[in-house]
Amino acid sequence: MSFEINGKPFSQAPRAGQCLRTFLRELGHFGVKKGCDAGDCGACTVLLDGEPVHSCLIPAFRAEGRAVTTIEGLGGDHGAHPMQQAFLAAQGFQCGFCTAGMILTCASLNQAQRTDLGTALKGNICRCTGYRSIEDALLGKSNVDESVARGAAFGRSLPAPAGPDIVRGKARYTFDTELEGLLHIKLLRSPHAHARIVAIDRSDALRVPGVHAVLTHEDAPTVLISTARHEKDWMDPEDTRILDDVVRFIGQKVAAVVAESEAAAEEACRQLKVDYEILPALIDPEKAMVPGAPVIHPDRTTANRVADAQRNLVAETHGEYGDVAAALATSVATFEGTFHSHRVQHAALETHGGLAWVDDAGVLNVRTSTQVPFLTRRALSDIFQLPMDKVRVFCERVGGGFGGKQEMFVEDVLALAALKTGRPVKLELTREEQFIATSTRHPMRVHIKAGADADGKLTALQLDVLSNTGAYGNHAGPVMFHSLSESIAVYNCPNKRVDGFAVYTNTVPSGAFRGYGLPQTLIAIEAAIDELAKQLGISPYEMRRRNIVRPGDSMLSPPPSEFHDVVYGSYGLDQCLDLVERAMRTEGPQPELSPEWLIGDGVALTMIDSAPPAGHLADAMIALNDDGGFDLTVGTAEFGNGTSTVHRQIAATVLATTVDRIRLRQSDTAHGGHDTGAYGSAGMFVAGKATHAAAVQLATELKAAAASAWLCDAASCALEGEAVVSGVRRMSFVELAMLARERSEPLAAHGDSSGTPRSVGFNVQGFRVAVNKGTGELRILKSVQAADAGVVANPMQCRGQVEGGVAQALGAALYEEMAIDTDGRVINAKFRDYHLPSFADVPRTEVFFADTSDTVGPLGAKSMSESPYNPVAAAIGNAIADATGIRFTAPPFKPDRLFPALLEKFGN
Repeated sequence: MSFEINGKPFSQAPRAGQCLRTFLRELGHFGVKKGCDAGDCGACTVLLDGEPVHSCLIPAFRAEGRAVTTIEGLGGDHGAHPMQQAFLAAQGFQCGFCTAGMILTCASLNQAQRTDLGTALKGNICRCTGYRSIEDALLGKSNVDESVARGAAFGRSLPAPAGPDIVRGKARYTFDTELEGLLHIKLLRSPHAHARIVAIDRSDALRVPGVHAVLTHEDAPTVLISTARHEKDWMDPEDTRILDDVVRFIGQKVAAVVAESEAAAEEACRQLKVDYEILPALIDPEKAMVPGAPVIHPDRTTANRVADAQRNLVAETHGEYGDVAAALATSVATFEGTFHSHRVQHAALETHGGLAWVDDAGVLNVRTSTQVPFLTRRALSDIFQLPMDKVRVFCERVGGGFGGKQEMFVEDVLALAALKTGRPVKLELTREEQFIATSTRHPMRVHIKAGADADGKLTALQLDVLSNTGAYGNHAGPVMFHSLSESIAVYNCPNKRVDGFAVYTNTVPSGAFRGYGLPQTLIAIEAAIDELAKQLGISPYEMRRRNIVRPGDSMLSPPPSEFHDVVYGSYGLDQCLDLVERAMRTEGPQPELSPEWLIGDGVALTMIDSAPPAGHLADAMIALNDDGGFDLTVGTAEFGNGTSTVHRQIAATVLATTVDRIRLRQSDTAHGGHDTGAYGSAGMFVAGKATHAAAVQLATELKAAAASAWLCDAASCALEGEAVVSGVRRMSFVELAMLARERSEPLAAHGDSSGTPRSVGFNVQGFRVAVNKGTGELRILKSVQAADAGVVANPMQCRGQVEGGVAQALGAALYEEMAIDTDGRVINAKFRDYHLPSFADVPRTEVFFADTSDTVGPLGAKSMSESPYNPVAAAIGNAIADATGIRFTAPPFKPDRLFPALLEKFGN
């Protein structure tokens, strides 16, 4: 057989039944990505005789005699293709995992197809960008600042350093590498929601050719852990084992098969015989709390950080300021309602997975897709009782995270298999496994009571939250506590009460998800604010202005927190409200809608702390090189959050140089130092402060070295244009490096950050929607978000984070929903049954930034990757209520959910 790939002939024959995607990757074309293996996401797109196809659906033999073009060969021998250049100029990517497929599809479009991008791009999903920058690439727009002076990088729209490699398919993600002697892991998973494993017969599985090991709970350490990763272990319960003899949800791993091929490992999984003792299962969190209900974790105690295992409570909280009941009794306006949020999948296009091996020095190496390499190393060291210097965890580029990779779902199994077999091993979860066996957003039931006086001042706020943590308590307590914190702390109110319960059920575990509990409670709180405003005849904007906290006000939510380090580093919430209200009043193109369409506006706001409580640590190291450039080492991971760009901007600004002179190393525990991880919006706010501290210290060292050579006072020296200057004297960084080498005194510095004090960021979202009262169809006519990000480090990049957050949140508010049947089984565990927003689904969001400068953040900046998600569903809910006069309380707001109430109110 012969194949032409990127203009070159290949004679290798594919295996029987092999798809084109795996064939191309085995030939080293790693730009062809695996996102779904079902033709739903487009990450594997290649050109076949010039036409875009999903290579995961094409049998490899069908490419014989045809021209295959991957992203690596798109430009041929002429360098970058014009579409690759366009994506680079527009920065039409964030994590970049979808970009190769997206570029190939875009490069194939003719002029007619470009007039309907919704249809043309329906086969390519981007989870990060919100699609605006992708459209900009197709329109030939450039979003980057072309010329930036030395020392002026911060605050400019500079491109991501990995951009050229991303658009050419050269950026390396977790599995874009080759290892000699690699074995493959496949996991047998439980078909039962709750059962005890009585016995596992491995004999037939071990007879499958190519199988090296079958690992069960008998082979794994019995230590209890949490898959959640936090700097402080006490934040999460110890209730999980690598492999357990009790399974508590459908999809929990039962055994790991290690074999020469994935096919052999899968066959061995089918040959395993497991004898289960079926146990009672709890699917409904309300029933899980009823006295006498079956107990899911009967052996867990408060010593395992489980609040009350006999009531299936992993965590609870209660507190009150003032007297809510008395305040409600005397309020002029009151509102009471119950709201429900649902399970949402992170749907990062790169699934969880990794590679592990023990090197010649006896170091366990784990290359993985993670947001928290340092915390994962610490966990593996503890579990397997290995010295920390004998464990290395690292990632290159990560294909999306959104909180889902703040977990340890695969690294422990990888380590176990590598240590048991002594061979390099690979474990890559399928898309179905992502749905049934990782984590989701916490479903919550939120009951709210609220009151206000005649002047529109809040008199009472009461929240009762029931959070379904699923079978294990990863992130259960922190998410519940967070959901009850900034959500009501942003409003001044003398009487507040909260009651929160995080409950075990026999369903897929919940975990960290962008927003971390705030979106779930904001739907209820922001609805209450609107309903009170309506009763009092006050505009929703004015109602919020009369009640929001302002500098000097205490940011309070009961019960009292033990952490008192949150300050107003800057305050722009008032500006955000003004910006959104002004933009929503601006008339744009008016759609032609029939009388069946009802139009309404909605607004919602949110506040978020700029880092998690209890400490979030980061180290950074920077050193001057012989060529006058700098090596910057940070621990934080890059997965589209933009930290790689901003860290270089910070260092270049402090050191009076340009970003191309800053060479970045990151997300590898072998580099030294420590970093808690890129979550909780800490990638810039915490790790960026460490970079800033290191750069400032190095600037001091550079001035001191020059002053020593000149025999002058270092205070008279300054950095300017890649040199130290003092009066008419000038010593370039190259000369300083030479001087340091002669003296055997390297010029280097270290910086760290402890994550305290913390500042607060603000976001306000506005929507105008049209709802068809005859069908329930919803259209978004206008979308506006204003953000207080302090000094915006990179306007282009920050705007992209806002747009991407809005797009992802719209998916959850309007389409996405993990469906679980009465047995606890996920029944829509693939993209085609789970509506991820495509190009046609996402409106263009107008983004505005408040004019503030934060006194706590690096160079005045604040975090802005997580918070744009938070107010979206609440604002959509308020807009629908304004349009229809009906308060819908349970997203997603799909037409079939809206239609019955619309029919009841308006008839046919």
